[in-house]
Amino acid sequence: MLRSYDILDTDPERAFDDVTRLAARICETPVALVSLALGDRLWFKARIGMADETGPELDSFCQHAMEHDGVYVVRDASIDPVYIDHPLVTGPANYRFYAGAPLIDDQGMTLGMLCVVDTKARPDGLTETQHMTLEVLATQVMALMERRRALTARRLSDEQAEAAVEVALQASEKLAESEARFQAIADSMPQMVWSARPDGYHDYFNARWFDFTGLTEAPSDTDAWSAQIHPDCRERALAAWQASLANGEPYEVEYRLKHHADGYRWTLGRAMPIRNSAGTVTRWFGTGTDIEDIKRLEQVKALLSQELSHRIKNIFAVISALLSLSARHHPDAKDFARSARNRIGALAQAHEFVRPHSEESRPGIAGTTLAAFLLDLFKAYDGEDGVPRVRITGDDTIFDDQAATPIALLFHELATNAAKYGALSRPDGRVDLTLSHRGDRMILVWAEHGGPELEGPPLIPGFGSTLLAMSVEGQLAGRLDLDWAGEGLKVTVDVPQSALQPRRTAMAVA
Repeated sequence: MLRSYDILDTDPERAFDDVTRLAARICETPVALVSLALGDRLWFKARIGMADETGPELDSFCQHAMEHDGVYVVRDASIDPVYIDHPLVTGPANYRFYAGAPLIDDQGMTLGMLCVVDTKARPDGLTETQHMTLEVLATQVMALMERRRALTARRLSDEQAEAAVEVALQASEKLAESEARFQAIADSMPQMVWSARPDGYHDYFNARWFDFTGLTEAPSDTDAWSAQIHPDCRERALAAWQASLANGEPYEVEYRLKHHADGYRWTLGRAMPIRNSAGTVTRWFGTGTDIEDIKRLEQVKALLSQELSHRIKNIFAVISALLSLSARHHPDAKDFARSARNRIGALAQAHEFVRPHSEESRPGIAGTTLAAFLLDLFKAYDGEDGVPRVRITGDDTIFDDQAATPIALLFHELATNAAKYGALSRPDGRVDLTLSHRGDRMILVWAEHGGPELEGPPLIPGFGSTLLAMSVEGQLAGRLDLDWAGEGLKVTVDVPQSALQPRRTAMAVA
């Protein structure tokens, strides 16, 4: 069947060379070739990156590949039992990776292979795009061969010429379809896609990039493409890009990119370096994703959250005012009203700590950690010299919003009781609060020193004890232990890490 194409031992042709060059470019290999097999003979119609004398040694690769259906891939020939001792693998050529798509005629016969070869192993083989492109280009090679056969047939006889024209038309249709499919692969990405050389010179932008910006020519130098970035974002975006070029780290930055009809739109820019076997960056491939709608949605959500939080804060203030007003008319309820107001104040403080904030309304607390939250909560009990009377030591942890309310109620109750009856009721009294990690648990130990000597637990547990148990056991799914030792109250709180934070993050507290 191969003889009917009248192609063996013909001169090189640009159409076949272009297909071979494109296969090498897309699959990122130094070697690509079109091989045709007739009996035991293997002949190359087109070759890129391979010396003439190397050809015969490649016979076993291509012949073995033709025995398989579809694209045949050898990810690492140095460990493949079929090729481990092959001279192209053990010799100076140092071949490691091979991928070939069969050239199949209209009768289903395999006439040869369109293959690519690399000196580097590829454990992951071809990407989906590379796999599809190799198949498409193999179809294109067969279309070129069909056109050759059609032309040959026209030379043979006038009767055969008519059939040859039909074959040529079909081949042209297949070629056009193959080219369209390949173009669709390059331009079907929803993101803007670009590539750059190691020095940052941009040499490719896909159709989506031109559609977005409205430009008709591709900017190459840094000044040209950075001019499309909003002036407020330009310096930051360029600094990130220059840093990635210098250190080879992935590039990621959000900036506003000029849109052809909608001013500037927020864009997420990302790029990854491609490295050779020596670890040197050989190319950058990047994407730009339009995130304008996401940004606007985030702004709306933040505005609604702040408005809702503001209303909740006002509710706390109204309730405290109502309690104060009621206490004036009912003096016998003054103590109850004061205690309730203090507890509501602790809830309001917890809410102020975790609620959404603008930059202007953000509280001055050093990070959303448990220790920072507690330090702010205990400021009211500091000594006259400003020295904290509740000393916090141990392992700090990232603090989850959901735990703020029970933690605030728990330690507000302990501090209030200590100020009334315990260590904080005396000038020289103090409290040590120790935080520690034990596996997946967080242990918080409240130990009072220098207060009045205790005579044991109260005969009748009060509301405060009930509130402590409710906060720890009911809301934090933990355990609470009260030790009414003579030298001072000791409270041990044992809660799971997951009750305080969504992810396990720890740090040291001085």
